[in-house]
Amino acid sequence: MTDQTQEKEFKHNFKAWNTEQKQLRLLLEDPLRHVEAIDLFLQHHAVLHATRMAQTENWSFTDAVLSDMSEEKIRDIPANGEHTVAWLFWHMARIEDVAMNTLVAGSPQILNQEDWLARLGVPLHHTGNNMDQESVERLSTSVDVNALQDYRVAVGRRTREIVQQLQPDDLTQKVDPVRVRQVMDQGDLVEEASGIADYWGRRTVSGLLLMPATRHNMVHLNEAFRLKKRRG
Repeated sequence: MTDQTQEKEFKHNFKAWNTEQKQLRLLLEDPLRHVEAIDLFLQHHAVLHATRMAQTENWSFTDAVLSDMSEEKIRDIPANGEHTVAWLFWHMARIEDVAMNTLVAGSPQILNQEDWLARLGVPLHHTGNNMDQESVERLSTSVDVNALQDYRVAVGRRTREIVQQLQPDDLTQKVDPVRVRQVMDQGDLVEEASGIADYWGRRTVSGLLLMPATRHNMVHLNEAFRLKKRRG
């Protein structure tokens, strides 16, 4: 597939996904359409992850980003850039892990199980918000790229388990303030990024399904695809 064809396909799928996201928001607000809402969420979520995460044959934004990318390119910051593709995937995975496990389910994060930190090869626990360029470069250099993709797959699968257990009344519940404080106490966010915790604290569970579990991933996958293009 040529670069031009791949870009056209990415933009076409992005436009369709973005349009349906508006429908997802409406469905999540209607308890009588709960089953329909969860089904659409799972569809939206699946295409944001590698196809092996949900074990489907659907086209995938993640696969489109990572196809034909060398490990060196995944780790590099392009000229005048701020992030790397490696940092973006760390950030997406950590945000989803924190939001869905700590805030929605009140369950242990994937990162804190099965020796993931050691497997990833990084000393960090936080989401990567407010990192300077030197820190982004350090993370991007040290992280095990294959383990990072495996970690994100594990996070995505756990999200789907959580969402499929939600009941209509759960979606309208505000995030528990105790869980929001736990995010800061655990060091999931650095103090300079505490505004994100404040934002989460104002959301309902359905709000977290939209942002960050779906739209946040899309924002950064779109950024990752642009970085890929800039590096040729």
